[in-house]
Amino acid sequence: MDRLVGIVLLLLGAWIAPAPAQSPATPQVVAAVDAIGMTVFDVDRAAAFFADVLSFEKVSDIELTGESYEHLEGVFGVRLRVVRMRLGDESIELTEYLAPRGRPAPADSRSHDHWFQHIAIIVSDMDRAYQWLRRHKVEHASSGPQLLPAWNKNAAGIRAFYFKDPDGDVLEILQFPPDKGDPKWHRPTDKLFLGIDHTAIVVGESENYGTEQEHLNNVFGAHLRITSLRAAGGPGIEFLEYLSPRDGRPMPTDEHANDQVHWQTELLVSDLDAAAQRARVAKVPFVSPGVVALQDGGLGFRSGATVRDPDGHVMQLLQR
Repeated sequence: MDRLVGIVLLLLGAWIAPAPAQSPATPQVVAAVDAIGMTVFDVDRAAAFFADVLSFEKVSDIELTGESYEHLEGVFGVRLRVVRMRLGDESIELTEYLAPRGRPAPADSRSHDHWFQHIAIIVSDMDRAYQWLRRHKVEHASSGPQLLPAWNKNAAGIRAFYFKDPDGDVLEILQFPPDKGDPKWHRPTDKLFLGIDHTAIVVGESENYGTEQEHLNNVFGAHLRITSLRAAGGPGIEFLEYLSPRDGRPMPTDEHANDQVHWQTELLVSDLDAAAQRARVAKVPFVSPGVVALQDGGLGFRSGATVRDPDGHVMQLLQR
């Protein structure tokens, strides 16, 4: 965990530091986590699930092909269909590889395998949200909603539940108690699903364990060390280190963007060349050959670069 956080902090550097640490000569490089991307095998089915069950709104639906996207994604001969969906202020991108098709996720994927990634969807009423998901026959990943215990000051009073979407990806619904979370999650509303969260700039670490955490992650003996980071805008990035059990499997070395296990965190940057240079200094592996000039395919980005963190997770740096 320390190595991962250290490299990500070096990579992000000024991007996520608190405002007082900035100077006029050191502008913030990353404006926001722009979207969380996931590869799906049937984008119409996935988009319908997020819209009908979780109240996401479809923002765009486009097809992309060509050499620039081959380089950006690290997959030859691509034709992509990308559906962008928004909930509140946050967005996801659902990508179906029309060509070439990738591999399905391992049937025995677990929450402590290193390819595990999820989004936390904030709800205004956990009991009502859980019943709504039951009515739509979602597959459980947790045994049921869990109330995190009072002894854990960083998580006390939080209620959470893991479930799966039609592609088998794990999603989380989460409800904060009045003393936790962004104030926007506590505004009066008649909406059930509010947006995507993971809060804090660098709030330090917390450790979660006990029967509630075991049943939430559906991992017997789960003991997690959690570190959260936040850019200036968009959802936060949360690191989960399983102190036990330690038998989580590493990211496959031959994982590609068209494989079903693929997720990518899309970072909107103000100076892509500077961001890419910071990545090279940090010796972060590139998926793309470097900065790629993007064809105008409707995404609204002029250039991008794709890198992996030390555990193999993908970050895509994008500039408008």
